[in-house]
Amino acid sequence: MKSEFEKTYSRIGKNVKFLRNQLGWSQDELASYCSVNRAKISRIENARADYMLSTLLEVCNALKTNLEEIIKLQPTAEY
Repeated sequence: MKSEFEKTYSRIGKNVKFLRNQLGWSQDELASYCSVNRAKISRIENARADYMLSTLLEVCNALKTNLEEIIKLQPTAEY
């Protein structure tokens, strides 16, 4: 079961990074639209920590996407 969580967190992190880069934002810029700091964005993108659903919803809102998309998006470009 832990393996599935790790895969999901990793996919979400990659998707957050991809969408952030698509907007041309730094981690600091994304963090400024959420109630977190740059280090938290880094931990999300690198799947280094669990986070609250409310934090993920704030990130989705800032990236102009929704929870479903951030979980399933699988961009083909390398980032």
